[in-house]
Amino acid sequence: MNTPKTIRWGIIGLGKIANKFAKDIQTVENCQLYAVASRHQEKATSFAKQYNAVNAYDSYEALAADPDIDAVYIATPHSFHKAHSILCMNHKKAVLCEKPLAMNIMEVEEMIVAAKVNNVLFMEALWTYFLPHYQFVLSQLKSGKYGDITKLEADFGFQPKIDMDSRVFKKSLGGGSLLDIGIYPIFAALSTLGNPVDIDAKATFFENGVDSSSDMIFNYNNGVKAFLKSTLLEQTPTEAVFHCERGIIKINTRFHQPSTVTVTHKGIETTHDFGYNTIGYNFEVIHFNELIRQGKTESPIMTYEFSRNLIETLDKVRELIGLNYIP
Repeated sequence: MNTPKTIRWGIIGLGKIANKFAKDIQTVENCQLYAVASRHQEKATSFAKQYNAVNAYDSYEALAADPDIDAVYIATPHSFHKAHSILCMNHKKAVLCEKPLAMNIMEVEEMIVAAKVNNVLFMEALWTYFLPHYQFVLSQLKSGKYGDITKLEADFGFQPKIDMDSRVFKKSLGGGSLLDIGIYPIFAALSTLGNPVDIDAKATFFENGVDSSSDMIFNYNNGVKAFLKSTLLEQTPTEAVFHCERGIIKINTRFHQPSTVTVTHKGIETTHDFGYNTIGYNFEVIHFNELIRQGKTESPIMTYEFSRNLIETLDKVRELIGLNYIP
């Protein structure tokens, strides 16, 4: 049996999430963290040493031009996703870009065009979609055993230290609760119920105009509703609860990351543990690597259509709450 091709990765943007990604990529077979890039050479060198990368670059352009790299993970702030993704795709690299894919639908369309023109794989890194517990929930919902979803409740809230110099609070970088964490409850709705017929939304704001919380109601046919919340003002349960005709499926706390699932059916409550031993980023990497080996240019799970629907929904919510990222 032939050994699968080793996929050599580069990372652009070496912040908190890049550290998690780099740690988990070490657990993936036939996969190597080959190069990293930061605007600061010292940071790149330190990161490369910590995670055993071969090359450390002080420019994103140099990493994109490295002929030995197969795939690049984009982990820079939201407002740079489009430019950095297109840079790498123009150098014929497969690109896994952190969520949200970009700031709005127009940017996303430009990125998809670049992927098609260059005939390269391009995917939004919404890691939750690939986690075993989330795939389990999707399979249970599709099985018909529990009937249709009648209501969804999903939230994501935590209280970070207020630092207006931090990416999370910078309007020009797409800061605030909606794009950073509100995307997860919205993802839960779109991946199970599809696009809503109508959306109601309200928000609160910090003094600099960045949203501090968003409350959303997605309305579907037959009276089905999804009640969604994101907030940077308080710690919330951060659960996703799917109320169905014949049972309840609940992804327990921190539903967007490795978690457990509790199913209530016919009065019996069963909790499923998935034995996670990584942070959870390895699952999207495994999927992406296999797509590269197969010569695919689009994921059958995280499709362009899904990414379009996701960013268009975020655009719609922004419009409803009056959130504009222009400084």
